[in-house]
Amino acid sequence: MSDEINGGPNTNFWIVGGAALVWNLIGVVMYYLEVTAAPESLAKLTEAQQAFMAGKPAWATSAFAIAVTTGVLGSLLLLLRKGAAVLMFALSLLAILVQNTHAFLLSNGLEAWGMGGLVLPAVIIVIAVALLLYSQAAKAKHWLG
Repeated sequence: MSDEINGGPNTNFWIVGGAALVWNLIGVVMYYLEVTAAPESLAKLTEAQQAFMAGKPAWATSAFAIAVTTGVLGSLLLLLRKGAAVLMFALSLLAILVQNTHAFLLSNGLEAWGMGGLVLPAVIIVIAVALLLYSQAAKAKHWLG
C-alpha cells in the first residue's frame, strides 16, 4: 500500500520537499558567491551598489547565512518527515526578514538596487512563508513526526 492510502504524504509532498531543498541550496550558493566576491566583481557594480556592499554589517551577512542554513535544514527535515522542519523554516523566515530590514529599511538598498531590487527579496519572503505554512500543514496532517 502507498503512503497516501495509509494517510502518509502524497507525491506532491516529495516534490515540494525536493524543490525546497534545491531552492535553499541555490541560496547557499548565492551566499557563498557574495562573501567570496572578488574585488574585480565588485568593481563592476555601480558606486551606490559598491557602497551598499561595503557598508553591509556583519549581522546582516550573518542573517543571510542563518537564513540559507536553516532553509536547507528545514528542507532536509521535511524530506525526512521530522517535525523540526517547522522550526527551521520559521527561523529561516525570521533571518530573511532581519536581512531585508537592513537592506531596505536601515540602509540605501533601494537607492542602490532600484525598485527592481525589491522583486527577488519579495519572492524569497513569499517562498519562505509558503514553506513555513506547508510544513505546518504537513505536521497537522501527521506527515511529520
